[in-house]
Amino acid sequence: MKLNRALPLLLSAAWLAALAMYAQDPALPPAAAEKKGKRPPPPGVSTPGVKKEMASITPAAVFPLPGTPDWQTVTEDAVWVSNGPKNTIHRLDVRTNAVVATIDVGKRPCSGLTAGFGSVWVPLCGDRPNVENGAKPALVRVDAKTNAVLATIPMPIANSEGGLTTSPDAVWVVNDAKSTLSRVDPATNRVAAEITVAPGSVSCIYADGAVWVASPEKSVFTRVDVKTNAVTDTIAIGPRPRFLAAGAGAVWSLNQGDGTVSRVDTKTRKLVANIEVGIPGGGGELAYGEGYVWATVFQMPISKIDPKTNTVVRQVSGAGGDSIRAAHGSVWLSNLREQNLWRIDLKQVE
Repeated sequence: MKLNRALPLLLSAAWLAALAMYAQDPALPPAAAEKKGKRPPPPGVSTPGVKKEMASITPAAVFPLPGTPDWQTVTEDAVWVSNGPKNTIHRLDVRTNAVVATIDVGKRPCSGLTAGFGSVWVPLCGDRPNVENGAKPALVRVDAKTNAVLATIPMPIANSEGGLTTSPDAVWVVNDAKSTLSRVDPATNRVAAEITVAPGSVSCIYADGAVWVASPEKSVFTRVDVKTNAVTDTIAIGPRPRFLAAGAGAVWSLNQGDGTVSRVDTKTRKLVANIEVGIPGGGGELAYGEGYVWATVFQMPISKIDPKTNTVVRQVSGAGGDSIRAAHGSVWLSNLREQNLWRIDLKQVE
């Protein structure tokens, strides 16, 4: 793909409103202010030699995605990106660096993407409350080979800024702030079980035989055994955990309260560390891949954490960011404000 370094686009007032509407939890006023450019940059880490500027990075490919390119998930031959105001997800071919499909999934995809059972699973937040005859929240299943919508499963979505996950035999979605974790059977596309977890839970991740559910309200993980559907542990972690990742024998949370990343060992079920990253506030995302943990927020698009040392080993500041993945030998960075996605060679962030 021909590179385009002229990233910033002139946004109309309507687009600015769309950014705030589709990419950020309305319950987080500081984050909404950040979307409008009123917040100062996050401080990041003070470790000498760790920081570099986004302007110093040359992407391997740039994917123009007008709208608000946001959540990502990865499959064997593709990266998938949601686009809330367009009511679509995009399929990016990792071999050709081309957008090969744009799929209409329904009103306002939100709260993460996940892959499993030959499918991509897309939460829909639907219309805002009080919209008469509006589209209702749902979970959509898209065939990862044919790009066809296979099922639309009506269900509440706990929060527009959350996340869902797959285990070996189920899809898991947090449905409401009371809070209910739903287990969806991919054989029937129906809810097979509902489990009560910590109040205020919004996101979940599968790791080591359990689903780990984060509650920003209570600042805890709830561990749910996937064989019994029973809650086994409640673990205090950093303040306001929202975005999750799993890897290196741990589950990880990006904590919006203080900008740390918590690490919980999946075997001992104990908090190992709250890692200083310096990226507090709303928005962002977390991922594990290519041997590292990766965090992103606006104005600090990439923070690379080494799980061997529990330290930030590279941090990139500047324009860009909002969702991140590391796979297929690259870092994939959704630049929501710039309406594109960058594919970055791993050497660029060493």
